[in-house]
Amino acid sequence: MKRAAWFILILVLFCPAILRAQTPERTGLQKQFLYRVRVVRVEMLKSPTEKETAIVEEHFNYLKELNSKGVIILAGRTVNDDETSFGMVIFHAESESAARRIMEGDPGVRKGIFRADLFPFRVALME
Repeated sequence: MKRAAWFILILVLFCPAILRAQTPERTGLQKQFLYRVRVVRVEMLKSPTEKETAIVEEHFNYLKELNSKGVIILAGRTVNDDETSFGMVIFHAESESAARRIMEGDPGVRKGIFRADLFPFRVALME
């Protein structure tokens, strides 16, 4: 019982310092960001044009390439097909400006079928 009390005391005293020491700035790790995409034309979710289909394919290939380089943490979309639908990409970048370049380089964003919003982000838990 006494050992358990000491262990808990050590955790309470030192865990905050350990967690602070693991911030990206202190470990040299890149920062994390999230960009959310929403379709400009909601009807695209049910019946995309040939052009939209081609751009979505480019978008997916862009994300696959970023994933193969270790940039992407997670990417996906909601499966509903109404105005609340959105996709998101959680990724690593050196800075907000670098993150913005990644988001704006997405063919879906660059070619105008998606609106995108960028957010600083921090993954807290993963499966």
